Amino acid sequence: MCQECGCSQPGPYHIDGRPVANHPPTHTHADGTVHSHDHGATPGHDHAHPHQILQLNTGILGGNDRIAERNRGAFRALQLLSLNVVSSPGAGKTALLTRTLNELKGRLRCGVIVGDLATDNDAARLRTTGAPVVQIATGTLCHLEAGMVAEALKQLDLRALDVLIIENVGNLVCPASFDLGEAVRVVLHSVTEGEDKPLKYPPMFHSADVVIVTKTDMTEAAGFDRELALKNIQQAAPHAKVFTLSSRSGDGMKAWCDYLVALHAAAKT
Repeated sequence: MCQECGCSQPGPYHIDGRPVANHPPTHTHADGTVHSHDHGATPGHDHAHPHQILQLNTGILGGNDRIAERNRGAFRALQLLSLNVVSSPGAGKTALLTRTLNELKGRLRCGVIVGDLATDNDAARLRTTGAPVVQIATGTLCHLEAGMVAEALKQLDLRALDVLIIENVGNLVCPASFDLGEAVRVVLHSVTEGEDKPLKYPPMFHSADVVIVTKTDMTEAAGFDRELALKNIQQAAPHAKVFTLSSRSGDGMKAWCDYLVALHAAAKT
């Protein structure tokens, strides 16, 4: 999957248009092999060297997880509620966050980090709410990584925030494996996607703390079976809290926003 989407060839990503290197000379690949690019090698230096086989017992995502733990520690020290919002493309993440930011004005101070392969379209939409927003353009990567989030945090005044919302790249596969340091993982499931997404993408839904069924104003037009969808969510993520709402009509938004206020209060204690 990652070889198809470009994750196997990470290049520079961009934070608010500023390029950030993302390909260290020595790195680990998905098959567990580690190698170095000797960018300063002398031309013609081709004599043989003895070979060694090294046994490496380390997690493939160990580096990401260490940075994620540092992110998490910083959020906890600041009593900052952090959310990682994930969905397939077009499920309504940006629409939900725009409505959420507007409805939380005066209740919680929110900041946003947005991940997309290219463009700052979503960041521009979210900035209309008045919230501080940082855009990460991942280039070829189909997910955000903890190091990208750590770099983006430098552009935000975290002490002036109550909630940090990370809008991940639209993808129900790769982001499931990458901890960003968030306290709560929120997975969106749009009624326009059908009822079986939780069964088709179990790792993502199983990793969710919250599942939100979105675009409920389109339930009838989409022929969506709400009860079957909720049953599938329960099967894939029995531990997750479930919300059903429409970002367009506002139905269900109060319960979602009240939940975030309660989560932030708990984070402070």
